[in-house]
Amino acid sequence: MARLENKVALVSGGASGLGQAQCLVMAREGASVVVTDINLEGAQAVADEIKASGGNAIALHQDVTQEERWQEVIASVIEQYGKLDILVNNAGIGAGGNAEDCTLEDWRLVMSVNLDAVFLGTKHAIRAMKQTGGGSIINISSIMGLIGAAGSGAYNASKGGVKLLTKSSALYCANAGYGIRVNSVHPGYVYTPLVQRFFDGPDGEAAHQNLIDLHPIGRLGQPEDIANGVLYLASDESSFVTGSELVIDGGYTAQ
Repeated sequence: MARLENKVALVSGGASGLGQAQCLVMAREGASVVVTDINLEGAQAVADEIKASGGNAIALHQDVTQEERWQEVIASVIEQYGKLDILVNNAGIGAGGNAEDCTLEDWRLVMSVNLDAVFLGTKHAIRAMKQTGGGSIINISSIMGLIGAAGSGAYNASKGGVKLLTKSSALYCANAGYGIRVNSVHPGYVYTPLVQRFFDGPDGEAAHQNLIDLHPIGRLGQPEDIANGVLYLASDESSFVTGSELVIDGGYTAQ
């Protein structure tokens, strides 16, 4: 229960869903966790839950699309803890549409949150981690970063970009001798607020079953399924893993 003992982890989008689960799992394994989100109240609730269980956590407000705020947040982490060992670029949105109907405004919004923000987090985490001997950067992509979906042009492009930015950054850090590993995680459909919106309409039950049927394992993912993969990549157990895609999708992309 101490796989991340003495490590400091920052999770963007940590107030709910995948990010919340990642924060709780890493705190359980001994990490000091910095929970950031544009929803500060939600981030604080997660930090309070960690502290109530005997862990160490703080919450910070963060708009991940703003470079200046990335600099401020990481500076706050260094001031509070003296280092940054783990960054999970988790914040993301599901929006946009197909290549014909997606507006340029929606396209740019999806890119700013899902890809630009991952670039900014990676950039400034590298600058911090190389000063203290290395670390692990984990970028949350998607199965939609590996395969296409007709109605998800912007989302596909953003998550595919995360995959290749991850590989480029991993090679850069390895070649520079920074001791920083960079990997991406590719979840299938996970039962989070982002996915639950698909079930809100009158055909919600059928939509739910249709999504389940896409996964040979016979269920949707749970946030903890993804958090456990993130935990592996954050820990020293994955010291020989960099530039890789960890696919956690219940067999979706095996078909």
